[in-house]
Amino acid sequence: MLQTSQPDNHDAPRSRQGYEGPDRRRRRVYVTRNTEYHFDDRTCVAVRDRGTGHWLLRHPALRRRLSGSIRFNKELHAYPTLESPKLGEGLFFGDDGPDVVTSNLLSIERPPKNVVGAYPA
Repeated sequence: MLQTSQPDNHDAPRSRQGYEGPDRRRRRVYVTRNTEYHFDDRTCVAVRDRGTGHWLLRHPALRRRLSGSIRFNKELHAYPTLESPKLGEGLFFGDDGPDVVTSNLLSIERPPKNVVGAYPA
């Protein structure tokens, strides 16, 4: 199971690594209470149950493009946005199938290489 952490600032310069441009890494893991959503760019390539560690091969978010997120306004009304998800928001998949909304994000992480290599085909 991955540890939860604060999100990376994906647009920040990488001066301590010698690279000054935008972050070009394409893989991210969006972590909710029960599930990890693994992405390559904006496409969900794997979904894993956090409790069991098993890959979910028939999840409705698989192979779908992320549409945006679900945010809450000051009155706590939920609304969809096309912007990148942030902590506390749910993922929103609205294209190429029925709408899918996840529970709120606890962390946004980078998948380790060994996890990327273990993605189901």
